[in-house]
Parts: sequence; structure tokens; C-alpha cells
Amino acid sequence: MEYTPDDLLPLSGIQHFLFCRRQWALIHVEMQWRENVLTVEGKQMHERVDDPFFSEARNGTVIARSVPVASYRLGLTGVCDVVEFLPSPTSPLPGGEGSRGEGIRLPNRQGLYQPVPVEYKRGHPKRDPMDEAQLCAQAMCLEEMLSTHIPRGYLFYGQTRHREEVEFTPQLRTLVEEMSAEMHHYFQRGYTPKVKPSKACRSCSLADVCLPVLQENVLAASKYIQKQLENV
Repeated sequence: MEYTPDDLLPLSGIQHFLFCRRQWALIHVEMQWRENVLTVEGKQMHERVDDPFFSEARNGTVIARSVPVASYRLGLTGVCDVVEFLPSPTSPLPGGEGSRGEGIRLPNRQGLYQPVPVEYKRGHPKRDPMDEAQLCAQAMCLEEMLSTHIPRGYLFYGQTRHREEVEFTPQLRTLVEEMSAEMHHYFQRGYTPKVKPSKACRSCSLADVCLPVLQENVLAASKYIQKQLENV
């Protein structure tokens, strides 16, 4: 199955979806959004690196910013903060008849280049694979668009000022596929799930819209009613 252009969902939603399915639905199904200090800082960090008309070359590596991507297989679209095109190493062909390499060709440049997506994040590495899944989704979009294979990418964290290498394993790719399918299922149904409140609710910009404490009370009340009905 392939999605149409009208079906495409924001790629960045994978991070929201893994963080909290209810938060994702409030944003992408109910179209609600609130800023807090964390979202503002993240937006400012991206503004410093996003420039859709900027590209440069450093030591043979071509760097492109704000690269639009899409996958009709996953049904996702978005923008890569940075894509670095590294010169692809070549290996000699058997019999000494030239050499070969892996990668893609770039306009007005010799040789092959390996695309490497780089995503900028304001905080620090997380225990859950939210950031890794978003980066992997970007790579899978690039692979579909460029007909190539991308084995790894990088996450740059503002707090640590350090790059973390991310290998796009089969497990991570499967997670992206499953989350994409589930997001489309929720979106087509117009469904906003209820979730159990957690410590993460404190940093959520939609806490005043979601009202997690009330959600917890509603769930507790429904369980009470169900228990009473079972005792009748």
C-alpha cells in the first residue's frame, strides 16, 4: 500500500507519538498546540540551523540544510535539519578494471556521496527511542527518494553539545513502520486516546489542554462504575 500526497502525516509526529499518544492526537487530530519554555527553546535552536537555501562544502562533504523529505510507503513528510553528503569510499573491481562505490550522484560533482541525516535537539539523550525513531524515519524517507541505503545518522544535543551516532537497525526501522501505521489508524478514526498520567506530564506543553489529573479521575470513576455493575 502507498499513501497519496493528501494522506501524508508530519514525520515529526513520531516523536510526539512515542512520548505520548494522547499528546500526538491533541496536536495532529484535534489541532491543538501550546508553547512552553521547552518548545520555544527547541524552536530557536532549529531556527539557527534551518536555512532551505543554504548549502556548503567542507573537506569534500556537502552540507544541505532544511531538506524536505517524504515517503509514500510510510505516509510521512517532513524536513531534515541537516543532511551531510559524505564522499563515498571506493573499492577496486576484480581484475583491476576500475573501482566501485556506494551512494548517490550529486549535480555538478564527481564521484558518489553517502547521505547522512543530522537532527538537532535542545536537550540531552533520552532513555526512550523517540529521537532515534524520528531520525530513522528521515533516513527511510531519504532512502525512498534517492534509491539508496543509509546505515546511520546523528543526533546533536544542545545540552551536551555532542553528536550521538544512531545506527538504523532492523528493529528501529520496524518501530518506525509500526508507529507510522498506528498514527494513520488513529488519524483516520479521528481518535484521541486516554492515557495514564506520568511524570512526563509536567513538561508537556499541552498539560492545560489534556488535563491529565482529570483524565486520571475519569478513569478511576469508570472503573468504580464498572465494579458496581459487576456486583449487581
